[in-house]
Amino acid sequence: MRIRLVKQFMDKETVEAVIQALQNERAVMGESVFKFEEELARYFGVKYAVTTSSGTHALQFALIAVGVRAGKKVVTTPYSFIATANSVIHAGGIPVFADVREDTYNLDPNKIPETLDKDVSAILPVHLFGYPADMDEICSIAEDLGLAVIEDACQAHGAVYKGRKVGGIGDAGCLSFYPTKNMSVFGDGGAVLTNDDEIAETVRKLRDCGRRSRYVHDMIGYTARLNTINAVIGRIQLKHLDEWNEQRRRIAEKYNKLLSDIDELLLPPRGDHGIKPVYHLYTIRTERRDELKKWLEESGIECGVYYPLPIHLQPIYRKLFNYHEGLYPISEKLSETCLSIPIHPFLKDDEVNYVCEKIHEFFDKNR
Repeated sequence: MRIRLVKQFMDKETVEAVIQALQNERAVMGESVFKFEEELARYFGVKYAVTTSSGTHALQFALIAVGVRAGKKVVTTPYSFIATANSVIHAGGIPVFADVREDTYNLDPNKIPETLDKDVSAILPVHLFGYPADMDEICSIAEDLGLAVIEDACQAHGAVYKGRKVGGIGDAGCLSFYPTKNMSVFGDGGAVLTNDDEIAETVRKLRDCGRRSRYVHDMIGYTARLNTINAVIGRIQLKHLDEWNEQRRRIAEKYNKLLSDIDELLLPPRGDHGIKPVYHLYTIRTERRDELKKWLEESGIECGVYYPLPIHLQPIYRKLFNYHEGLYPISEKLSETCLSIPIHPFLKDDEVNYVCEKIHEFFDKNR
């Protein structure tokens, strides 16, 4: 048996829609781009969605739009994909880190005050693995100090925090549509979500060469637009998102039930009446992570380690900011113990059973 960590969705409707767009729409900024933006805004409950060529550009442009510039600092998590912190540097700012909560893997609001000084202008929480960060506490800190909040919701399409979809809670929220996400555009792509007119207009200009009108430019912008074909695919995937997320939750509950009796295993955080995660990844924890990963892969089960190095220990961040081990102990511990096992909407019950059987076999034989 070969069980994939993630699986792409392709159907007849997608193929036909792509052909239709190739025949009838502009390749760049075609009609489907603007329809996709309208549908995203409606789904996430915000006034505006502005698409970009990647999630990283979405983060960068949102940060610029809220005033991040040279010398300004942005508080974020060291336990995320490196693009989270890179986007701050791309915007001209300086990323500063606060450690995460061990139970949610997300930015710990209690650690944020330690990072604050007069140069901090924004907080950038990540809804890691599809589980919402502590937005009430983070937004309260930001409001008291006049800081912007930019949500990295790149792994959390459709996750709900106290009745609101994440990405639509802060000053702006950012999405990635990379092929491994809960919904994708079959390539790179992203979007900025916001209720703020000025943020939306600034991001529109930044993604399109700083353009105010066709040949008039009043900003130094980028070429970072979403291609029409990507938007066509995104529109179809968005229609399936809620259904797919429910499937992910169902599979996660099955894993929870079948793996809960293994003492050496810590399972991912669950939702409650106010929080509905979307399980972009189902990430377990064990001190024998590397051994378990090898065992599962030898059994035909794809696994992933997200992330073997926290951002502050990446070579470039050591070089730029002199970071070293021991600064963010929870993030470092998670990087050594976390393992993501297969989860996607098309995973079959017998495949889930097989994964769980193999995990039980591993711990039984290593008692």
